[in-house]
Amino acid sequence: MSGLNLDDFGNLIERPDSGVRRDAEERRERLAVRPGALGRLDDLGEWLAAAQHSAAVRPVERPRLVLFAGDHGVAALGVSGRPAGSAHRLVRAVLDGESPAAVLARRFGAGIRVVDMSLDCDPGDFPEEVVRHRVRRGSGRIDVENALTSEEAEQAFRAGMAVADEEADSGTDLVVLGDLSVGGTTAASTLVAALCGTDASVVTGRGGAGIDDLAWMRKCAAIRDALRRARPVLGDQLELLAATGGADLTAMTGFLLQCAVRRTPVILDGVVSAACALVGQRVAFRAPDWWLAGQASGEPAQEKALDRMAMDPLLDHGVTAGEGTGALLALPMVQAAAALLAELPEERREERPDPAPAPEHGTGSGPDSQPGSEPDSVRDSEPAAAPAAPEPSGDGTA
Repeated sequence: MSGLNLDDFGNLIERPDSGVRRDAEERRERLAVRPGALGRLDDLGEWLAAAQHSAAVRPVERPRLVLFAGDHGVAALGVSGRPAGSAHRLVRAVLDGESPAAVLARRFGAGIRVVDMSLDCDPGDFPEEVVRHRVRRGSGRIDVENALTSEEAEQAFRAGMAVADEEADSGTDLVVLGDLSVGGTTAASTLVAALCGTDASVVTGRGGAGIDDLAWMRKCAAIRDALRRARPVLGDQLELLAATGGADLTAMTGFLLQCAVRRTPVILDGVVSAACALVGQRVAFRAPDWWLAGQASGEPAQEKALDRMAMDPLLDHGVTAGEGTGALLALPMVQAAAALLAELPEERREERPDPAPAPEHGTGSGPDSQPGSEPDSVRDSEPAAAPAAPEPSGDGTA
């Protein structure tokens, strides 16, 4: 690929500051609430401290839901619970504030950004800020052809990087990442199976919209055929995305890696974002330290990807709605962790006088003793002194 070397990310991405995390752990031990009492919130707060490069965690005040949108040609095989080419309806619901993700984002104070990468609709249907990064109208059918050309893959990857830079420059302090796609879970499952070396049946799930057994078998067959095309290009992650990813997944991968470069933490949603994160890990092994798994969606490919990256989801509520909905539910938990570590007072320890040395040989040395005096217990235990002998008189008589 001309001008784009993914190996550069390995040098550009550093892990969150481990020294700051240790400082945050020490500060946590001094808080009035005993260590461990807040459970996983302690770990989240310390992770945020390292990401923010500050032991005194700052509250998460400008979260942003970023959704990459696209249609996948493989949906024409009937592998999705939604009609092929209908992702634009999902986008319209989000923009109109009528989707689950839009409702939760509004409730939790998160801004929303939708990025059209390959919707199968007229670009004039949506505002310019939504469609300006579009690469093509619909991605190719990955069971028989590449999703993208090499040039389109580079364009989509760079678009994702540009969106990450724009968010970082605008002050976004936490990203919730999701997708608006039809056929996207089929492409994502193919990527996971290819990178984990598993069969199609191991990663094939029911998708966000839910499918019956016949559609599941068609989806499994499509992933099997796509895997034959993915395996020869496993050594080149951008070519892998071009072959079996699609414009939206390719942009999400570029977005995730550039967020790690810009030190912007990200909460992942479902199988699509997890698959892109897995590709990102292949590019730069330190990058996943900047990402959190927001939820377990129940998709087998997501579970496989998160296990490979050693990520433990924050929530397991069985949310399969997609669109970042499950990850948005984890947002208040992350905000709570930041607020607690930032605002809880340190424990007040009263100063007490140093204890006096122990008495030696029965002599008094306590705080109530006078110089040269003895404790009452010692005085009371000694026999009474014998009466003094009379002094001799002047005439020598007794």
